[in-house]
Amino acid sequence: MASAQKMMRAVQYSKFGGGASGLEHVEVPVPTPAKDQVLVKVEVASINPVDWKVVQKGAMKLIAPGKLPYIPATDMGGEVVALGPGVTSFAIGDKVSSSSGLPLGGALAEYAVTSVKTTVKLPGNVSALDGASLGCAGSTALQTVRDYGGIKLDGSSKDKNLLVTAASGGVGTYAVQLAKLGGAHVTATCGRRNIDLVKSLGADEVLDYKTPEGEKLESPSGKKYDVVIHCAGSPPFAAFKSQLAHTAKVVDLAPSAKGFLTLGWQTLTFSSQKVVPFMLKPSAGDLALLANLVSEGKLRTVVDSTTPLSKAEQAWQKQSEGHSSGKVLVTMVGE
Repeated sequence: MASAQKMMRAVQYSKFGGGASGLEHVEVPVPTPAKDQVLVKVEVASINPVDWKVVQKGAMKLIAPGKLPYIPATDMGGEVVALGPGVTSFAIGDKVSSSSGLPLGGALAEYAVTSVKTTVKLPGNVSALDGASLGCAGSTALQTVRDYGGIKLDGSSKDKNLLVTAASGGVGTYAVQLAKLGGAHVTATCGRRNIDLVKSLGADEVLDYKTPEGEKLESPSGKKYDVVIHCAGSPPFAAFKSQLAHTAKVVDLAPSAKGFLTLGWQTLTFSSQKVVPFMLKPSAGDLALLANLVSEGKLRTVVDSTTPLSKAEQAWQKQSEGHSSGKVLVTMVGE
């Protein structure tokens, strides 16, 4: 495949900031995979909060300086169409799920290069839609529940009580399901319109965050939380404190300077209740585990919307507004 001579449709940023209006529809050369990379014909791409935050707020300057213009989004599902030098773990025609990472990005295009280290083959009954959704949101949910929350996925964690905030979002919808797979008791918060959705994912109790009860974050059954998976941007640690068990963690998915200062103070004072800033560790093993759970019918992807690449700015805007229910996806095929 003479990929360097072919052109593809993509959307890109040529400067930091600008929001959805800063996205430019362009035709650019199809990239060529380097060593330990594959070229994927993207079928579906996912937009995650981190995608718009790093571009619109200029954080890309710290991650990938001098990389403008930049094709955003990292998570994709599609088909391998070319192999980089030395790649033997994949074959042309493999259906895959991949997360390219922020410095590389590239998923909002018809083709994208990505590392074999963060790419996995999809089981035959798992769609590209699922493949595009698992990288950031699914892996974040898995690592918060399993690694930070100490919940085993074999159903043996019945002694654990969890709170998942913003449970109707991309991470939250996966986190509720994974925690229930582990046997934990799950209390969740979301907006009123999503209560039935979150209950359908297995949550034992669901709070409307706009009600007085929801603002208190208090479990209707009176349970104290061993783990909080905090997917929302607020409130601060103090808002959870009275609802926590004696030994508890608040896993903060959007860590701030204040959160790190709080953790430092808690460490110095030997507090048994801690806020724990979350850092995602990309893992092909985790991607494979999630894909297998989907294949086995134990995990499902909640889709807010699918938008064609020609209207990608609409999906970008929807995700950046922060009110989506599940995953916001962009499709490359069938336009």
